[in-house]
Amino acid sequence: MRYFPLYIDTSNLSVLLVGAGEVAARKLDLLARTDADIHVVAPQVCDDIADYADSGRIELSGREVVSTDLQDVDLVYIATADNLLNQQLAELAREEGALVNVVDDPDNCDFITPSIVDRGRLVVAVSTAGAAPVFAKDIRGKLEALLPQSLSPLMDFIAEKRHEVQQKHFNPSQRRHFWERFLRNNGERYDSHTITRYQQCFTEEDAFGELLLLQQDVMPKLLPIAIIPWLQRVDLVLQDEVPAQALVELIRRDASRSFEPMADSELLTCWEQGQWVLRITNETEIKRLKAAFPFAKHLRPGAI
Repeated sequence: MRYFPLYIDTSNLSVLLVGAGEVAARKLDLLARTDADIHVVAPQVCDDIADYADSGRIELSGREVVSTDLQDVDLVYIATADNLLNQQLAELAREEGALVNVVDDPDNCDFITPSIVDRGRLVVAVSTAGAAPVFAKDIRGKLEALLPQSLSPLMDFIAEKRHEVQQKHFNPSQRRHFWERFLRNNGERYDSHTITRYQQCFTEEDAFGELLLLQQDVMPKLLPIAIIPWLQRVDLVLQDEVPAQALVELIRRDASRSFEPMADSELLTCWEQGQWVLRITNETEIKRLKAAFPFAKHLRPGAI
């Protein structure tokens, strides 16, 4: 993974955009959604960028860039038509400690800007590491169609209620189960019934958890897609050995993991307390566990 995705707090970020043509304007359309301080420097300015300056969203300097412009900035976007000037400015900016993006020149970038699906607090970024931006935009289009606009007010509602849930559910696992319950009941919509569904979740409880069984030599690519939401809810992974990396990628990242065996009585207690446990072990042990726990779900190629 050459480019590691990060979400940066832009509230105290200083951004310099060198160039003010159509290409620079498209970058500015995205940057202007953030809270960053933005300075655009260029001798000639297109109408779209002039509009941002007239609205007060950006600082605009209608002149050639000078070395002092590159001082005390965090990110520098360079979008001029002069390749030699782009290279010189990139080197100067790096000497000043800034991260640089030279537009349409991925080999000369410290970071790249992904295709973004913006639903307010929910932001999905798609990147091909600069190799196939058209494909990234195609994926973005599919996600735009998949994710409803109502997710934006729904995320605001959840953010508003987080403190209340933290006060009523002191256990992190209880809080996670509460929000899972809410999202199952409410779905992806925000409407006049959302607050009622939210309040109902305080009186509802998940009766039991789940015990998921997976044979350790099963190839992850053969498992049905339908198990992925299950694996993303796992609280505890009990494993005899380190599972294949492809399987690790499917399991909830912050699930607890242990190589220590757990007695059947302890497994039963976890299930009764609403925990989701994934047991990765050999075929013989899975057969025994299926006999001991008839409610357990055996994850295997083609079926659950």
